Amino acid sequence: MNEKSLEPKVSSQTKIIAEVVTFVALATALSYIKVFSLPQGGSITAGSMIPILWLALRRGPKIGLFAAVVYGLVQLAVEPFIVHPLQVLLDYPLAFGALGLAGFFRNRPFVGVNVGIWGRFIAHFLSGVIFFASYAPEGMSPIVYSAIYNGSYILPELAISVYIIFLLHESKLLKMFL
Repeated sequence: MNEKSLEPKVSSQTKIIAEVVTFVALATALSYIKVFSLPQGGSITAGSMIPILWLALRRGPKIGLFAAVVYGLVQLAVEPFIVHPLQVLLDYPLAFGALGLAGFFRNRPFVGVNVGIWGRFIAHFLSGVIFFASYAPEGMSPIVYSAIYNGSYILPELAISVYIIFLLHESKLLKMFL
């Protein structure tokens, strides 16, 4: 195999890596624009999950999952809330990594957004039940507490994400540059 036959593949891989870095950076920047923040982590942002969801929908699950896990690790680095090593795994690479599941639904973006964000909710919910039960008010089930706590920011984020992905889909930007 000669060098010329490798050029298009290397160029394509470089483009995808640059895209992952750009989308993770954009998601991170958007995560700093908070409408509402909760005391033990979690916030409503200016659509911080959208770049990762958009990338997953554009590039598929392999790139989407990779970028989402990287984003989770960046979130761990910039805004850590750590109580236990297994909680870190659930709340960062697994929870944010779930956003990449949207890539399995490239032809059904609204299903993809829902699957990705509900996947993130499930990881945070489990973390809340297992590691944050002591924060529940006296007499309240940790399951109910975790559902309310995590739902209070994930559901608004879901609404924001679905709306903006809808706008991107309708404007054909979702498939641009592929």
